[in-house]
Amino acid sequence: MPKPVYALVGAEPFLQLQKLREILAQLPGDAQRIDLDGERAELAEVLDELRSFAMFGSAKVVVVRNADEFLTPFREQLEDYVARPSDSGVLILRLQSLPANQRIYKAIARVGSVESCEPPKDLPRWVIQRAREEQGVAIAPDAARLLVDLIGADLGRIDGELAKLALAADGKTITAEHVSGAVAFARERQMWDLTNELACGRTAEALRRWRQLIQLDPSTEFRAVTWLGMWLENVRKAIALKRKGVQPFSIAQQLRIWPREMQGPFFQTAEALGESGAARATDLLADVDLRSKSGVGDAESNVERFILEIGRLQSRR
Repeated sequence: MPKPVYALVGAEPFLQLQKLREILAQLPGDAQRIDLDGERAELAEVLDELRSFAMFGSAKVVVVRNADEFLTPFREQLEDYVARPSDSGVLILRLQSLPANQRIYKAIARVGSVESCEPPKDLPRWVIQRAREEQGVAIAPDAARLLVDLIGADLGRIDGELAKLALAADGKTITAEHVSGAVAFARERQMWDLTNELACGRTAEALRRWRQLIQLDPSTEFRAVTWLGMWLENVRKAIALKRKGVQPFSIAQQLRIWPREMQGPFFQTAEALGESGAARATDLLADVDLRSKSGVGDAESNVERFILEIGRLQSRR
């Protein structure tokens, strides 16, 4: 039997959606679902929906996403509601956090359920378990680690790639060769390798990889600015987080800096560039994009000039 109130708590949306599907599966097939955004939802609107009978089904479920913004102004009223929940509706709150020492947490746990949706600490182990339980296939530990290194802590994307890899393996164990050979990863990994060389200050090697990429796939020039922009954005975020006192390990987790052996060089580059250097690099990349789109030089040469300029910025500090 479904409970009257659920709190799906954690920073991992994939796990929240998975828990949500499990809860909805317990409800009748004709249950009426109402989705509201916690940043805009009003208390009266939510309570009216919960206390009114479903017009087009036998049950009603109200899902409030971004519920942290909803909980803050209406905490006391929600505590009152949870103490005497409606028997005609199910309330599901999707929250980033809900400390166990708060009264609302204890109230929900008493009549409903608080479900943890935090990312797993051991991602490769989660990959192995997910492959076995959802795809009915085994994945080698080194393949699981490689998959995590390539994608990072994006559980939804990992799950999608596991489904593709299971088909490619055709009932056999998914190997590291299956993962590294997947078309979806090949170009991405090569672009990561390029930015990793930039992070290490190896400008000549970054140039060599760029030229090799262009030879293998000329369309790479149209994606380069996006990838380099993502890398620079991470550099700027790392600088800002370090200024706030966040430890490098936590920064690497938040920014999904993979593989792990590249985290040190990445932070060295961020420190070498500094705020002014990262800002200058961002301006340069914007200029590369503008020049390429307006026909001032070809994209391949413009990206080469950007790589060389990054090397000069690093050497000046």
